[in-house]
This record gives sequence, C-alpha cells and structure tokens, in this order.
Amino acid sequence: MAQSTDIEIATALPEGEGELEAHLHTKRMLINMGPSHPAMHGTVRTHIELEGETIVRMDPEIGFLHRGFQKSCENVTWNQCLPYTDRLNYASALMNNFGFLNAVEKLAGITIPERAQYIRLIGSELHRIHDHLTCVGAIGLELGGFAPFLYAIEGRELIMDRVTELTGARLTTSFGRVGGLNRDLPEGWSERVLKSLDKCHELIGEIDTLLTANRIFVDRMKGVGVITADDALDFGFTGPCLRASGVSYDVRKANPYWVYDRMDFGIPIGVNGDNFDRYLMRLEELKQSEAIVRQALKQLPPGPVIVDDWRIALPPKPEVYGTIEGVIAHFKLVMEGVPVPAGEVYDSTEAANGELGWYLVSDGSGRPYKVHVRAPGFAIMSGLPHMVVGRMLADLIPTFDTINMIGGEVEQ
Repeated sequence: MAQSTDIEIATALPEGEGELEAHLHTKRMLINMGPSHPAMHGTVRTHIELEGETIVRMDPEIGFLHRGFQKSCENVTWNQCLPYTDRLNYASALMNNFGFLNAVEKLAGITIPERAQYIRLIGSELHRIHDHLTCVGAIGLELGGFAPFLYAIEGRELIMDRVTELTGARLTTSFGRVGGLNRDLPEGWSERVLKSLDKCHELIGEIDTLLTANRIFVDRMKGVGVITADDALDFGFTGPCLRASGVSYDVRKANPYWVYDRMDFGIPIGVNGDNFDRYLMRLEELKQSEAIVRQALKQLPPGPVIVDDWRIALPPKPEVYGTIEGVIAHFKLVMEGVPVPAGEVYDSTEAANGELGWYLVSDGSGRPYKVHVRAPGFAIMSGLPHMVVGRMLADLIPTFDTINMIGGEVEQ
C-alpha cells in the first residue's frame, strides 16, 4: 500500500521537479520593514512582497513623522517659521533656513549684504559636508564597515562643533533672519573651520581608501538600485541621485544664487545610476564643498550682515532701550512680523539631497498666507520601489541608504 502511494505522488509531480522541491513552501511572503526598524532610518514603513528573497512588490508608507509643517507656518510670522524649517532635513538645517529666507527675500524684493551672502554660502556648504558624511558613514556601517562609519562621524562632529559656534545650536540652528543674519561670525571662527576642514579631508581619504576599492562593498553596490536618467527625471529626482544617473543639473550652476558664481567648483556626474555611483557622488561632493568653503573664507568681505532697515531688521539694542522709535520698531517686528508685499513666488536652492523649492504666498501681512515646500527627498522616495523590485531583500538596505531618505523633509 505504501509503495502504491509513493508511485501516485511521484506521478503527480510536475515535469522536471523532484520530490524535494515539491515540498518547498512556494507561497509569496508579505513582510513589513518599519516603522520601527534600524534599517529604515526613522519612522517609515515599507510593505514588501517576497518570492523567496526576491522583492516582487514594494509599497513605501510615509506619514509617521508628519508634523503639519506647512499649516504651522501660516500661524506665525515669517521669521518665526525658521524653527519649523530646521526640522525638515535635520542633518543640514542651515540649508533649510537659508532656502526659506531666500524665497521670502525674493518675494519682498530684498537684497541682503554681500558679507551675509558669503556666510550663508559657507554655512550651507559646511552642512552639505555634515549631511554627506552622515550618509556615507551609514552606507558603510550597514554593509559591515564599522571603521568608515567612525571616521565619518568624527568628521561630522568637527563640522557640528563649528556650526554650534556659529549658531549656538548643534542640530536645529534657527540661524538667519529676513534681510540677512542674526549675528556675525565669532572671533577666530574662520581659522577653526580651516583646521576642521584639514582633518575632514584626511578622514574622507580614509573612508575612500577603506570603501571605494573594497571587494565586498563594491559587489554589494555596483549594479544595484539602478535607475536610468529618463526614469530619474520622470520621478522628479534632483541632487546627487539625479547626477548619478548622468544628468548634469545643479541649482548652484543652473541658477546661481548668493555668490556661487564667484566660486570655482565642479559638478560630479555618474554613469550607471546605481548605488555605487550615488556613493561616489557624495564622496566627490565632499571634496568640492571643502574647496568652496576655503574659497569663500578667503574672499569673505567686511561689512554688515543684515539690511539697515527697521521695517525688516530689529533695531540695535541701544536704540530700543533709548528711543521711542526703536521701541516701536522692535515691538511691531516681534508682534506683527516683517510686512511682505502681497504676491506669490517660487524659489529654490541646492540642498544636500537636491532641489529644495519654496512656493510662498503673501497677503501683504507679516505672516505667510501659504507655505509649500518642494522637498527633494519626496520624489526620490517615490522611486525606491522602481529601484529595488526584482532585487534581493538585502539589496534594499544599501539602496535605501544611498537615496538618503530624511523623514522630516519627506513628510513635513
């Protein structure tokens, strides 16, 4: 009887399939990664459908970090929006601060002093270094390279120390004001920045040596997470992720702002649009940002850091304490905000992850009527399923690293 049953089972097997394979579980598996998962870098959830270890479908779900950024900005003055902008990409908060202020000043027709333009550029490029070091360090760590991570974090901390001296805060800076900056550079700050850049240059070289030609690292990165130039443009990619696919677009070159047109720097361009090219983009941009900061510090002119107009900038404290005009100007700016002429504007800057755009609407008062931010990470995150479907589950980790998803800017 047993022999007969065996014969029946054998004849029931599909052609070319052995008895061992027939007993394997072939049903697709549905899993969740996040919103609490170390590989997700924050509160984001992905629904993944697996066939074995191959991703056949992926659906990212955001919203776990949504804070109502745009609506919150409509209830405060233009300057009081700055703490909210800090919390978009919190790895490069100065870029958010200055990008927002640029748009406000464009709508109000304000030209900030030359020295303020230089300092904004320096602060932005320092935070680009900070952001890219965080990204490159995380890529190395999650592929098993603990030493490159430590080198990256050491460099990041040096930059953070300089930002703290400049702004008074490590992470959420709230630095800058409509019309310029709220304070000038601290004494001796430029010299300390140059020393920090020297050390960062050495650390970046160590990371390059440890990772770029590392066989394990290259095998995990090359040919993984590929997106073509056409697909990247269709999804709305900008920044290093777009340039890695071979598209030469950088807001600093395409539409120069501040004093970027006076800086000599290159825009690295990739070929393959894979994880390895996105890693190389950031590694090369670290070197370019260092060169920009050095040039800007060398060219830094003397002068004021904010416009001399009490309708826009707070009057000096002696005037506030000693004159009725100073008291009134101070009171009106704090309570009512900077009056921005009625109208609308779109303006953008090149943030660490790409084009950071601002669409602002003013009704003529000191508070925004409407604020909308075009965060670069939102479009890039939407392209993630396209980049990982058909790959192994393990390939999701480096791909997610190289798009550098920051929950604060994606969800706002």
